[in-house]
Amino acid sequence: MIGGRQPIRGRKLGDRRLRVERPHAAYFRWSGKGVMKAKESASVPTTGLGRALASVRWFFLGRPLASDEEIGERLSKKKALAIFSSDAISSSAYATEEILRVLILGGVAALALGLEVSIAIAVLLIAVAISYRQVCLAYPTGGGSYSVSKKNFGRNVSLIAASALLIDYVMTVAVSTTSAVEQITSAVPELLDQRVIIGVLAIGLITIGNLRGLREAGNIFAIPTYLFVGSALLMIAIGTFRIVVLGERGDFSAGIAEQAGRLPEQVGILLLLRAFAAGAVALTGTEAIATGVPAFQPPEAKNAATTLAAMAGLLGVLFIGITFLAVNLGITNLEFPEKQTVISQGARRIYGDSTIPFFLFQSFTALLLFLAANTSFNAFPRLLAILAGDAHMPRQFGLRGDRLAFSYGIVVLAAVAASLVVLFNGETHLLIPLYAVGVFIDFTISQAGMIRHWLRERPPGWQRRLAINAFGCTLTAIVAVVVTAAKAPASLIVIVLIPLLVLLMLFIRRQYDSQAEELSVREDIVFAGPHREQRAVVPVNGINRAVVQAVTFARTVAADVRAVYVTEDAAEAEAMRRRWERQLPGVPLVIVESPYRAIVEPLIAYLDVLDETWPPDREAPITIVVLPEYVAKRWWDRVLYNQTAKRLKAAIVGREHTVIADVPFRRGH
Repeated sequence: MIGGRQPIRGRKLGDRRLRVERPHAAYFRWSGKGVMKAKESASVPTTGLGRALASVRWFFLGRPLASDEEIGERLSKKKALAIFSSDAISSSAYATEEILRVLILGGVAALALGLEVSIAIAVLLIAVAISYRQVCLAYPTGGGSYSVSKKNFGRNVSLIAASALLIDYVMTVAVSTTSAVEQITSAVPELLDQRVIIGVLAIGLITIGNLRGLREAGNIFAIPTYLFVGSALLMIAIGTFRIVVLGERGDFSAGIAEQAGRLPEQVGILLLLRAFAAGAVALTGTEAIATGVPAFQPPEAKNAATTLAAMAGLLGVLFIGITFLAVNLGITNLEFPEKQTVISQGARRIYGDSTIPFFLFQSFTALLLFLAANTSFNAFPRLLAILAGDAHMPRQFGLRGDRLAFSYGIVVLAAVAASLVVLFNGETHLLIPLYAVGVFIDFTISQAGMIRHWLRERPPGWQRRLAINAFGCTLTAIVAVVVTAAKAPASLIVIVLIPLLVLLMLFIRRQYDSQAEELSVREDIVFAGPHREQRAVVPVNGINRAVVQAVTFARTVAADVRAVYVTEDAAEAEAMRRRWERQLPGVPLVIVESPYRAIVEPLIAYLDVLDETWPPDREAPITIVVLPEYVAKRWWDRVLYNQTAKRLKAAIVGREHTVIADVPFRRGH
């Protein structure tokens, strides 16, 4: 029995119940199984607007998932390839264009080197992929370069890696989206003026898909990824047959062959390095699998390593194949007709102009590029969650939403990426210079960390693994310098942003450390002293149901209860006193005159007087300020109520020996 009544064993909360199997136990678990419905939430909204917003959220995001359902949200290798590899694979749609855009500056003959540049980048891709396989196997908890560098180099270096990755994930969303819109406008030029709107709407839809959770995102994103891969491989196969067997060439291919002997005179090493740096965007997204290892089905590390190898193979074939077609089909004029992309011009040559296969291919390409941003929508929030767990980011980023997704990180990524799309007017080429700089810095730090890992751990076969990561580290360090120099001065923006992010994360960590120190309690202290005296002060504006409820509550928490009425009218105060003594006997009413019509300041002054008059030889009591608040029925009514209570809270918060107790009054109480 509790207070003369039987303990409640199941209190209904909407369609849910708080199941209490042992009412006197110290631990209870709330379970919604068996009674959960689509329109439920962990907190039941009480207002009409709250219920409406909750209904919209449940419609788009689906039913909440319990924490123990997380294993069911893990990804198979096929779905993981679609989710984590869509960024890297989709870069084949614009990486070739960036190479040719630079090489054309050296004349038509320079385009012959496009294939060689793409092969060099593919070799770099293989080296990076092999190196990152070691990361997946050695660090199965995820985090990628951040986890590697934190364990091997300490906090500061790991924050540099994390900052570089965060920037690159944001750029991935912006670049993939704008490139997808360019594929649409290449097929339907009439939509060119709406490219920014289309891009922002696409980011919004991707955000909703990710807020629904990993498994459903995999179902949504797997189809366009594999449709693009299949149609692109078919295009490359048909084009290669027509070029190699049938001898088909583009309008400019003859000029390329004729001038090939004079290439060294026309193409300088600087131009080749710039082309290499431009095409290096093809490697962005490679690290996402290593960052998201925990999202895989068991065995997580092995499945992630296998998926990484498959991704590298597909990307290498697509990238080299598309460049081979572009060079041999003489695709050189990137701005005509009507800003056609390189891959769309190749599709026109292979599938035919304005044919169903052409429009299907453009649709698959655009869908993949839209959904390529999903790589960042998985990796960016997960990295933020890891940083939040280490107190380098606000702890909210480590919280999972109703669908087990890191909702705060997803929303922040969407907002920043959409802002970039608007700021750069949906132009991919303007965003590219900011792209890939951070990821090669991250590659280098990661591989350097793995070198130190193998030297320290020395497991069986460590020499071979050390050689792999040492080669990868050297290669990516060189490329990081080349990419930064070739993309200057735009790349310097990233170089400046990285230390700024590091300083921000260090500041957040210092704040959390300071808070922890302030709140820490020594383990050898036992808090078993005498009960501390308490008194309750209830600010009132009259006698109403909310005030009566607050006074009733105050009587349950303190023996010394007094109400405080602030007024400027002495006659009104006297009338209030007489009514108070008649209706609420036993609770003294303190009248505080306020000739200047202030309310908050006189109440604070009265609390000061209470503290000053307390006997100095006794420990100061805890003053509980009990605030009666009326809960408005409609959202538009809220501005009419509780404004004084909000001001009182702001003035009292932090006051020594003082706590605030809100007592809300709802209709029907």
